[in-house]
Amino acid sequence: MQQTVYIPQEENNEELTIDLKKIFFALWHRKNLIIAIFLICILAFASLTFVLSKKYTVTADLYINKTTSSNLIEFNPFALDEVGAAGGGVAALMSGGNNALANEMELIKSPLVIDKVIKENNLVYGKKFGIIPNKREGEYLSAAAFIGKGKNPSFENKKGTNVLTIEYKSKDPELAYNVVNSIINNYIEFYKQLNSDKAKSDQKIIETEYNKAKQALTQKVNTMNGLPEQAMMSTGNLTAMSAFSKPAQRALSTIKGQVISGERSRIDVTEESAKVAHLSSKLEWAKMVDKMSDSSKVLVLKEPQKLRDFEYSSPKLLVNILLGIVFGFIASLLAVIFAENADKKLTYSMLGENIIYNLKNDFSDLKLILLANQDKKVAIVSFENIPDDIQLQLKEYRNVSLINADISNEFVQNVKYADEIVIFASVGKTNSKFYKQIKTMIAEMNKKVVQEVLIK
Repeated sequence: MQQTVYIPQEENNEELTIDLKKIFFALWHRKNLIIAIFLICILAFASLTFVLSKKYTVTADLYINKTTSSNLIEFNPFALDEVGAAGGGVAALMSGGNNALANEMELIKSPLVIDKVIKENNLVYGKKFGIIPNKREGEYLSAAAFIGKGKNPSFENKKGTNVLTIEYKSKDPELAYNVVNSIINNYIEFYKQLNSDKAKSDQKIIETEYNKAKQALTQKVNTMNGLPEQAMMSTGNLTAMSAFSKPAQRALSTIKGQVISGERSRIDVTEESAKVAHLSSKLEWAKMVDKMSDSSKVLVLKEPQKLRDFEYSSPKLLVNILLGIVFGFIASLLAVIFAENADKKLTYSMLGENIIYNLKNDFSDLKLILLANQDKKVAIVSFENIPDDIQLQLKEYRNVSLINADISNEFVQNVKYADEIVIFASVGKTNSKFYKQIKTMIAEMNKKVVQEVLIK
């Protein structure tokens, strides 16, 4: 009994093969084009250094101390109250606040600061792209339009620090300096005004409360009644008589009531005095803060510098040359790909997988193919004239027939009876359209091209 076993066939995995030799010859064949495109790109980008408008970049660094609004926190007894009221408490005091610089970033970009910068530097709307009329032409820029997307001017907080970097680029070095300097000055003035208003407001509130407490103290002092506590010490005889005399008892009771009333008045006056003293101390601090409100918590670590004509930030010759190299490489590859596909003559990219690149040096490879297929009819389809010495050697093989490439019935008949096809062509000489037509014809006849041979 015969048993049949089915063995599943493995699926053929198509592998991507790259013929590095073909790529090298294609690039070498286009070396003049590659060099020309590469040099043109480098020269074009290098020339931009001298053609494009120069831009100048002015920068400045600000240190912003945002621990608290009081400059004397080390010995201000009321600083903690203010920090705590802001929601941070002692923790905020110790850390300085995580969002301190974020808040300052928004303040410095606010219209309260930027509008003054715009007016001081006469920054107005112009024509769109320099040529298209603009309805707002001549008007001052809005703060939002000036800040834009935050690229120019740019504000950056150096990570892990309270340092804020301001940067502005312009074609005019004087304008670049003036804008950065104006931003700093107006921000500091804004901060001083903020401190001054806050100090005056605090002083007014405390002074009002102080005056109320002082007036209440005066009233309590004026309305004090009763006897001091020491009055009870001189009532010894009266106390002894109160045991036998009712009038003495009534007098002693009256004296005790007066002493209690006097003690209550004293306590009220003492409490009001303490309140007045506390408010008086706060009022003194408010006046001191008001006096120093013209100072700022902003320290300019790096002053903006006026730039000279040659101190431009862009364009840079070295950067443009590097860009030219990169784009030159890309442009050269694109030019090669385009030329390989658009060329009217045969190119390396049009060839198949089995190629003999140099017939004279690698003729032995062709001989091996012919010997391996000596029991088959091999048709050599030639697009160009084959050298005489090569023709003599090919005629030694009886199974080989030489056929000139042609779109004709005779060509079809000759190929029809062949088992294998070898193509002889020349890169840069053979007509690419004609080459493709012949290969298509051979493929439609179900004939296999075993080798493509290049004739120099």
